[in-house]
Amino acid sequence: MRKRQLGVSLGGLLLGSFILVLVALLGLKIGPSYLEYFTIKQALNALGTERRGASPAEIRKAFDQRAVVDDIRTIKGSELEVTKEGGDIVISAAYRKEVPLLANLGIYIDFAASSKRGE
Repeated sequence: MRKRQLGVSLGGLLLGSFILVLVALLGLKIGPSYLEYFTIKQALNALGTERRGASPAEIRKAFDQRAVVDDIRTIKGSELEVTKEGGDIVISAAYRKEVPLLANLGIYIDFAASSKRGE
């Protein structure tokens, strides 16, 4: 008696490969936006701890200098919101990033970063 063979058919292999390629392409398109977001968050946290007694204008200028080094192009220092909560300076930024996917299809991602601890 012959045993029945187990495995993936050619159609299943092609479908699985197609789905895997789509997920990989989506990740490659969206990944840089998230990397830039984490860079912005890191810069805001560093400025929040380094520049405790600085004025908002000094903080914005320091962010612009840091943005040149860290290759942050999405947001400028003039778009930062600098507030004081208690004795701490809180620097926050909110922005929307549009990522084109195919032809006229794209995705919007809303980012909000803050130097406030716990966020």
